[in-house]
Amino acid sequence: MLAIYKRELKAYFQSMVGCVFVAFLVAFTGIYFTAYNLNAGYPYFSYTLSGSLIVFIVGIPLVSMRSFAEERRNKTDQMLLTAPVSLTKVVLGKYFAMVTVVAIPNLIFCLFPLIIKMNGTAYLKVDYISIAVFFLLGCVYVAIGMFMSALTESQIIAFISTFGVLLALYLWNGIIGFLPSSAVACMIGLILILSLIVLYIYHMTENWMLGAVLEVIAVAGCAIAYIVKSSLFENLLSKLLGKLALADVFTDITNSHIVDITGIMLYLSVIIVFVFLTIQAIQKRRWS
Repeated sequence: MLAIYKRELKAYFQSMVGCVFVAFLVAFTGIYFTAYNLNAGYPYFSYTLSGSLIVFIVGIPLVSMRSFAEERRNKTDQMLLTAPVSLTKVVLGKYFAMVTVVAIPNLIFCLFPLIIKMNGTAYLKVDYISIAVFFLLGCVYVAIGMFMSALTESQIIAFISTFGVLLALYLWNGIIGFLPSSAVACMIGLILILSLIVLYIYHMTENWMLGAVLEVIAVAGCAIAYIVKSSLFENLLSKLLGKLALADVFTDITNSHIVDITGIMLYLSVIIVFVFLTIQAIQKRRWS
């Protein structure tokens, strides 16, 4: 895993992708820092950092698009799949290399609150927690981008699909506002979501019996729950899908200075899920 990590990290900076990402994120944040913290005298760097979320939407797909798509296009993925290293270590090696690229600008950001402190009042605890959560959110986005890259051999498709997902997550609060609130509509929506999950399981296992059983369980379970207590489904889609507003965990710190521990656990859970899905996607290709 260490050899793969070193190779990937070296490749990011030899191809200038890592340098461009770090330079652009630091420069973009530096402009906000100069405007808000130095010129306007706002004491919280966390507020400035929230303006850099938009950079992640473009920058993270740029970093993650080549992780597996390039290997697959160049047919070098066969060497990885037959290497005397477990597939989990291959995936983690690539993931940690991308995380390191994301970590570099965040380490630079640690200097900014100190600059504020040198010029007046600063809230170092809030600022450093916000930097840590900002970095963790970047790790979540990297895991999503890596999974998208594992599904295709085209870096362009990997970039566009990751960009689309991250943009949707960025606008998530506005999107869920269009969801229906009635019990019947929420039940149907929940069945559709569960059916998509079942479809993915079928795609990964190619076991139609397992897919059919899971689909029956999902539909029957929703129908029975609706008959027993239909009020459970009222606004259910908004409540469930509202949890996917990942940026809210970070913006709660910048706006209200509140650290949501459950949000941190959500970030870690999403990372684990997408790393696992990446491993399974590649594992399927190995045996197909």
